[in-house]
Amino acid sequence: MSGGGILHNILFFILAIGVLVTFHEFGHYWVARLLNVKVLRFSVGFGKPLITWRRKKGDDEIEYVIAALPLGGYVKMLDEREAPVEESLRDRAFNTQPVIKRIAIVAAGPLFNFILAIVLYWIVLLNGVNGLRPLIDVPAAESLAADSGFQAEDEILSVGGTKIKTWQNFRMALIDHGIDGGELNIQVKDPDMQIVTRTLSIGDRHLLASQDDVPEQLGFKPWQPDFPAVIGGVTETGAAKKAGLKKNDRVVAINDKPIENWKDLVAVVEAHPEQALTFKIQRNDKSLSIVVTPAVRQKDGKASGVIGAYQYVPDEYLNKIKVHVDYSPLQALSQAVVKTWEMSSLTLRVLGKMFTGEAALENISGPITIASYAGISASIGIVTYLGFLAIISVSLGVLNLMPVPMLDGGHLFYYLIEIVKGSPVSQRFEEVAQQLGMLLLMMLMGLAIFNDIQRLVN
Repeated sequence: MSGGGILHNILFFILAIGVLVTFHEFGHYWVARLLNVKVLRFSVGFGKPLITWRRKKGDDEIEYVIAALPLGGYVKMLDEREAPVEESLRDRAFNTQPVIKRIAIVAAGPLFNFILAIVLYWIVLLNGVNGLRPLIDVPAAESLAADSGFQAEDEILSVGGTKIKTWQNFRMALIDHGIDGGELNIQVKDPDMQIVTRTLSIGDRHLLASQDDVPEQLGFKPWQPDFPAVIGGVTETGAAKKAGLKKNDRVVAINDKPIENWKDLVAVVEAHPEQALTFKIQRNDKSLSIVVTPAVRQKDGKASGVIGAYQYVPDEYLNKIKVHVDYSPLQALSQAVVKTWEMSSLTLRVLGKMFTGEAALENISGPITIASYAGISASIGIVTYLGFLAIISVSLGVLNLMPVPMLDGGHLFYYLIEIVKGSPVSQRFEEVAQQLGMLLLMMLMGLAIFNDIQRLVN
C-alpha cells in the first residue's frame, strides 16, 4: 500500500472513531444533564489534551476536550469516589443518584450508538441500494448447494423467510439463519421462471469456524456469464497493472494454453501464485506477450494467485446482474430499524459462537483492518462510508453492553447486583474487577492486532 493510501485510511479511520465516540459520549452527557447530574468534562480521546475550551451551561461550567489518543472518550461527572464534594452539590453527584438514574446515564451511550446506526442506515437506504442480483452460478461439485439441487441462474427470493434483493442480502441471510446449523429453506425462481423451495441441510457445520466466505463454503457463487477473457479494468496496486495489462485487452492464451473465457483465466491465475505467467493478448490490432506474476492470497486455507483485474461485461448484461432497490422515507426508516436490530442480534450471536469455539477467533478485527475498510468505503463514496459507520456503530453499541468491567455493560452489571443485594458493590470489588477488565481488554486488543497483521501477511 502506498504512503498516500495509508494516510487516506488513517484519516477516515480517525474521522469514523471521532464521530462514533462523540455520539456515544454525548448520550452519557445529554442524559446526565437531563437528570441534573453535574458534568465536569466531555472528552473525545484520551491522554494529553490537544484542544480545550470551556462553556457555561446554566449554572455549570463544563470543560470540553479533544485529546491525543482518539480510541475512545469519556464524560467526567461530579463523584464523591473521585474527589470531595461540597454538601450543597452532593445531590448532583453521580454516585448519590438512585440506581435507576445511574442505569439510564450509563445505558445512554450504547443506546445513542444504536440511534446513530438507525439514522445512518436511513440515509443510506434513502439513496437506494445498488448490488448484484442474487443469481447463482453452477454450484461447486459435491457441495451442499449441489446436493440440494441448486442450479445455474437460480435467483434467490428468500432465505428462511427473509426476502432477498441482492447478493449481499443473501450472504447475510445465510449467516443469520444458518449460523446454528440444521435445515434451511431457500425459495428460488429457477431458469424456467418456476418458483420452488429447496432445502439446504447445513447440519452441525459451523459456518464461522473459518474466515472463508459463507456462500462459497456452501457451494454458492454469483452467476458469471461465459464471456471471453477481456479485461474490464485493473486495480492500481495489482500485478496486472504493474505488468502492463490494460482495459479491453483480450487474453487468448497463458503459457501457450488457450483461454476460452474468463473462468479459464481465473483458474490458471489462481493455480500459479507467485509464478511468472506469459499472457498472450490481443490489443486492438496487435498481438502482444506480457509476463504477469500473480500475487498470493489465502483462499479456502490454501495459497491462491491474484492479479488485480476484473472482467469486462457488455452493457446489455448489466441489467441482468445488477439491481437497484428504492425506498420511500418511511420504508427506509422501517428498514433501518430492522437492519440495526438484525445486525445487533447477529453480532451478539457471533460473539457467543466465538466464546463456545464455534466461530474462529480470526474473525475479530482490530484497528488496522477497520482503518483499511474505512479508507476503502470512503474511496467508493460517501453513502458507502456512512454504511460502514453504521456497522461499526452497531458493533460499538453491542460491545459496550457486554458485562465486562471498564465497559458500560460492566457498570450496568454492578447496578444489577446492587438492585438484587440492596446495596452497591464494594469499592474493593470494583477496583479488582476494573483491573481484570483492563487485562481482558488488552488481551482482546492484542488478539485483534495479531489478526490484523496476519491478514496483511496473507
